[in-house]
Amino acid sequence: MITLTNADAALKDYYLDAVSQQLNEDVSPFLNAVEKSSQYVSGKNAKCALINGDLNRIMTGDEDGDLPDATGNNYYDVTVPLKNIYGTIAITDKALRAAQDSSGTFVNLLNTEMEGLIADAKANFARMLYGDGNGILAYITKVSGTKVTISTAKSWFLGLNVDIADINTSAAAVSGLKIASVDIPNCTITFSTTVENLSTYVGRYICVSGAFGKEICGLAGIFDYATLYGHNKVSDKFFYPYVTGATAVSEDGILDAIQVLEERGGKVGMILCSHSMRNKIAKLFKDRMSIPSTDARGGYTSVYVNDVPVYADRFCPDDRIYFLNPDDFVLCQLCDWEWMEDEGGKILSKVPGKAAYTATLVKYAELICKKPYTQGLFQVYQNLTT
Repeated sequence: MITLTNADAALKDYYLDAVSQQLNEDVSPFLNAVEKSSQYVSGKNAKCALINGDLNRIMTGDEDGDLPDATGNNYYDVTVPLKNIYGTIAITDKALRAAQDSSGTFVNLLNTEMEGLIADAKANFARMLYGDGNGILAYITKVSGTKVTISTAKSWFLGLNVDIADINTSAAAVSGLKIASVDIPNCTITFSTTVENLSTYVGRYICVSGAFGKEICGLAGIFDYATLYGHNKVSDKFFYPYVTGATAVSEDGILDAIQVLEERGGKVGMILCSHSMRNKIAKLFKDRMSIPSTDARGGYTSVYVNDVPVYADRFCPDDRIYFLNPDDFVLCQLCDWEWMEDEGGKILSKVPGKAAYTATLVKYAELICKKPYTQGLFQVYQNLTT
């Protein structure tokens, strides 16, 4: 007979390992390659010593001369708060009772909930990897009646609950809006409800609802701001990634970016871009450098430029090409994905005032780049067509 006790046991003993594996290895090629560790966690924060190496550790000298003075690495101590990432499943009391005498029905019930949770968690984590920690999707450029023209429109915007926010404040001007329709070619969206004085929000950002300032610091957070981890990029070049751009992507632009990063002492381990951008790159290099391939590390299809895999990700902006070494990144995590438990060790909890039970999956983590100086971005200053 199915009870809350053996339902808890199934979530803990059977589903957790499978969920953790999928959310660690099947989110994106970038996350798949990034180190995940709890050794950089101190209390509620991620603490990481970034090494700014130099060429003074090895020196030459005379056979009978004085030995060189001892020297150490130059360290930057980075401390950032871990972000709270939650995922929830819900099971009604009616559904649970209906499955009490049928293990097959119960398994189907849990499978359906877990499949939805995994799909949502994978998509949101992949999206956050390209964000700046604020859940920004686009900004409003024009309003005409109920149609909102935004800087970029993606198919996955449809159905999202969003806020209209100002980048300079953590308070949302309008919260809890649902995107009812998306017109990708014209970069317009409409909301499911009427928004008063909508035209006054031109220039504001469309953000995932409730996410402003609460998501992990992804690639936009590393590349887009004047400071990183509290350090000014202009005065401290170690925190200043390589950023270049042009009105169109070219072979020389791609190869120059790889060369610059190698001359900075880095190693480009992967190139990340949108699907349309990857198609463009494949066409540019089709005669001499592009080889269709499937990466054995996760099964992601890629092409190669100078032996560097080029991966397409639907969450990467169309006008950006990232040149990264995943070995220079670490996902600092307090723990791997875990179920929240009450004082009695129970996972499923009664929803107050509702005939339902919920279980919450949690992860406390933050992404840190250990060598910002050796990461690169090529910005394309026009819409890409293939």
